[in-house]
Amino acid sequence: MDRRILRLRLMMQLKIIRPLIPRCKKSTQWNLKQNTTGVIQRRIKKVARNTLKVGVHFVVGGYFAYATYHYIDIENNYCESLNPSKLCGIQFCNGYGLLVLLLGFVYLGILYFQVIKPTVGKSIQRKYISPFAKWWKQFSRTRIVSSIMLLVLLILLAVFLYFQTKEDRNKLRSLLAPCVLILAGYAFSYDRKAIKWRTVISGIACQFILGIMCLRWDVGRKIFECIGNKVATFLSFSDEGSRFVFGNAVIDDGIFAFAILPVIFFFSFFISILHYWGVMQRIVMKLGWLIQQMLGTTVCESVISAANIFLGMSESPMLIRPYIKKLTSSELHSIMASGFATVSGSVLAGYLSFGASAAHLITSSVMAAPAALAFSKLYMPETEESQTTSKNIELEKSEDSSILDAASNGANNAIPIVAGIVANIVAFVAFMAFLNAVVNWLCFLVGLDDIDFEWIFSKLFFPLVWAMGVPYKDCNIVAKIVATKSIINEFVAYERLGEYIKSGDLDARSITITTFAICGFANPSSLGILIGTLSAMAPNRRYVITSVAMRAFVVGSIVCFVSASFAGLLLEEEEENRLYAKYLNAPQRKNITIAFLER
Repeated sequence: MDRRILRLRLMMQLKIIRPLIPRCKKSTQWNLKQNTTGVIQRRIKKVARNTLKVGVHFVVGGYFAYATYHYIDIENNYCESLNPSKLCGIQFCNGYGLLVLLLGFVYLGILYFQVIKPTVGKSIQRKYISPFAKWWKQFSRTRIVSSIMLLVLLILLAVFLYFQTKEDRNKLRSLLAPCVLILAGYAFSYDRKAIKWRTVISGIACQFILGIMCLRWDVGRKIFECIGNKVATFLSFSDEGSRFVFGNAVIDDGIFAFAILPVIFFFSFFISILHYWGVMQRIVMKLGWLIQQMLGTTVCESVISAANIFLGMSESPMLIRPYIKKLTSSELHSIMASGFATVSGSVLAGYLSFGASAAHLITSSVMAAPAALAFSKLYMPETEESQTTSKNIELEKSEDSSILDAASNGANNAIPIVAGIVANIVAFVAFMAFLNAVVNWLCFLVGLDDIDFEWIFSKLFFPLVWAMGVPYKDCNIVAKIVATKSIINEFVAYERLGEYIKSGDLDARSITITTFAICGFANPSSLGILIGTLSAMAPNRRYVITSVAMRAFVVGSIVCFVSASFAGLLLEEEEENRLYAKYLNAPQRKNITIAFLER
């Protein structure tokens, strides 16, 4: 009986399996055919891609060859005439020299990343660079070597200050504010024993060195002037879109909401495309790695500090959105302080329209990157173990499906930014007018005229702006502008600075110091925006975010004040006077940079 049952079962299984055997053969053949087709398609795509790359290089090479021929022809035949061509001279900022620099940087990058790094780069890194870096880290962190390095740094600083202030010792007054703010940081530090002085000193030293390179060194100043000119020119192209939508009359009248704010759409559009291509991630990661190596900070706070040079305080945390919930309290504090200490590229056009210098605005953001980390680690040092490292972090990629999708989303994402700026300016300016009226009425009842809330609040900043190096005769005006930035926002502060520039009530030194002092997002509306942004990304950390927010707000303001102090110490007054004189002689210009270029 059992044998019959087993035989029946075997026959049933064979009946089921036999029809499937041809199907399996057909399936195997179909898979093999599909794999072969996939291999062929991949090879075709690879050949097409390589052919396109070679074609692009040939086109670029041909263009560069003809540009060189044209430049030589111009130099030989037209540059000695009464009306020389604009191409005469190498002109590294505008002419043939700029083309040489751009192509040189591009092809050096291709050579390094495509040839040197894959072939010998890893071997050199493993055999020489990594062992040396490890040895240097151990050697430089010994107490004796650290003391010697600090002593050498102080000696070099003293020698530099002696020659820098030889003709005007009054410039040394600009050192008062940084010294007082550093001492205040130590006094009010969250945990004085946990302060890592190497990070603090390195960050402030980097800030000062960047100031020397951008303001005192002729080559560095020209480089940043050139960058500022290019940024201003690039942002000015948004006028074409604004004129098409709103009309020439509205733009020519300079109505703020229509002539200035639309540039944010254009900049957000462009940044979104770069983010889709992965360019922004690479730039930010490289700069973040550099800051991390110099200061010894963690990877997340270093990356955000670098990103804030280009992006806004609410956009830059998006790069590390998955890791915000893992950040320590000190790291969250550093991220917020970096946001408050800088401004984004999207709002530069607004400040430029009021008369601010593009070179100074960019310099301020660059100087603030290491300084924000230094002062944040002074006021709130790290007391926990960081859970993020360069090995386990990856910047978030764009979620857009195509370049057109990225461009469209970038423009659309700027809508809430523009709406937020308009709403906050309307609300805070109105509220400030209300406070001024109340205080003015109360003072009027006791016989005091022309006193309002802004006047009283500005007196708190009077000693600070004097310590930053502002001439005494301008301290009242500058203190009022700094107070406006702190209680309203930087847009209104730059607008009022522009009025004083046009009226000639401030000298060039005071204008430059003020430009640096208010170049940050540290204002009440930004405080609420950043708390809301970070809390939405990490709801479980909302308590920590709100608890460190006010301290980060203060640190962000301090970073701007220290940058302004260094600017007051390092600026060349003759150069600043020339720059602002050109602006005053061209009152119809939209900003200093364009006025300087068109004259």
